[in-house]
Amino acid sequence: MFGLSISKLIVLAAVIAAVWYGFKWIGRMDKMRKEEAERDRLDNSKRRTEADRASAAPTPAAAGGAEDMVGCVTCGTFVLASAARNCGKARCPYPG
Repeated sequence: MFGLSISKLIVLAAVIAAVWYGFKWIGRMDKMRKEEAERDRLDNSKRRTEADRASAAPTPAAAGGAEDMVGCVTCGTFVLASAARNCGKARCPYPG
């Protein structure tokens, strides 16, 4: 009943082979899934940096020039001449 026979050894070998190849297959699938996730992460990162670069407004220095700064006579701070705004104080000469 519990003796080893050739049919039992063949079945045992088949079960061991099935388990062995099953684990190999699962390992390959896991590796492929991780590689695909890494590739997607890199693609998304690349797209995001390209979109950020495309949407960023060029600064005057990046455009090849410099902008003048003007000082507020009320508060003494310096701001870009093209972007001067009211500082909130009563005698500020710039529009709000």
